[in-house]
Amino acid sequence: QVQLVESGGGLVQTGGSLRLSCVASGRTFSSYTMGWFRQAPGKEREFVACITWNSRSTYYANSVKGRFTISRDNAKNTLYLQMNSLKPEDTAVYYCAASSRFIATLRNEYNYWGQGTQVTVSS
Repeated sequence: QVQLVESGGGLVQTGGSLRLSCVASGRTFSSYTMGWFRQAPGKEREFVACITWNSRSTYYANSVKGRFTISRDNAKNTLYLQMNSLKPEDTAVYYCAASSRFIATLRNEYNYWGQGTQVTVSS
């Protein structure tokens, strides 16, 4: 069982930056692939990025590639998402999630989810 708590969301202007954090409970954080998803009002929850347990592989949605960076610190049971050059279309609730798969980019491949943190980018 893994419990996930996100933080770091907020209101930022276009072009600004935010860093999201996700703290996991339990002693098995390091064995999971971790991912970030987001859901804008009236839209489906979509994949943003994921990182393998050993940080050797990362994957990004095309819409965030080159602007967002996913990372993790297994010693601190923490997942991060550094978001730069933010755009109004990045406005959404951001969720972290844990998957037992080695690579996971689909929502149904994730076993555990956080409650989400709101990110709002003003134009």
